[in-house]
Amino acid sequence: MSNAHTPGPAAHRCGPQADRQPAYSESARSYNRRTGALRPYRRAIVDALPLRRGEVVLDVGCGTGLCSGLLREKVGPRGAVIGIEESPEMAAQARERIECEGWRNVRVLQSPAEDAQIPVAADAALFCAVHDILQSPCALRNVMGKLRPGGWVAAGGGKWAAPMMVAPNVLVTVLHAPYVRSFSGFGRPWRHLEEMVEDVHVREVGLGTGYIMIGHAPPGGGRDGPVPPGRLGSAA
Repeated sequence: MSNAHTPGPAAHRCGPQADRQPAYSESARSYNRRTGALRPYRRAIVDALPLRRGEVVLDVGCGTGLCSGLLREKVGPRGAVIGIEESPEMAAQARERIECEGWRNVRVLQSPAEDAQIPVAADAALFCAVHDILQSPCALRNVMGKLRPGGWVAAGGGKWAAPMMVAPNVLVTVLHAPYVRSFSGFGRPWRHLEEMVEDVHVREVGLGTGYIMIGHAPPGGGRDGPVPPGRLGSAA
């Protein structure tokens, strides 16, 4: 198993990052409606993440905050949800929702996951429909470096079905093309993450066109101390 989850400061400098997909800016306001059919899958991925009341969870690639409310239901008002989102337009939508809902224990960091300055040692991390982030070992190291030893991780999203499933794979291409930079690794999207966690369990959903993976960070290793939810500060 790799020790890449405990990088030194230099390990976060991954070089130039590819431009994000235009859909994350041009369609930010319509994103919730456009992806509404995926709501049951989001719920299933969140439900797979073992969370307790009062815990802190990272919502990596939080988009417009569609999973943030579900995560908040699990950690309760004494827990905290920290979203990480690269797109300013998507982050703005998430913050608007947070303000409208009055979620005082939810915040959004507007930053690429590779560079996010996460101000807290978290108990868990969610990677929901964030294929590009999962293909970036640097982004994963940054996030995993902020998990407490043994912290839970859940990931899920689209993937290629078996090659003989031609029609489902065509549909997968159409649905995901606006939101991924590359389909590289789409056969096994969790391939980098599974090297950084233990007790990995993966199940396929949607006739093999989707997956849910859970695991946990290895025990041991130094981590920053926690920041109480009331001291998370304003959204960056």
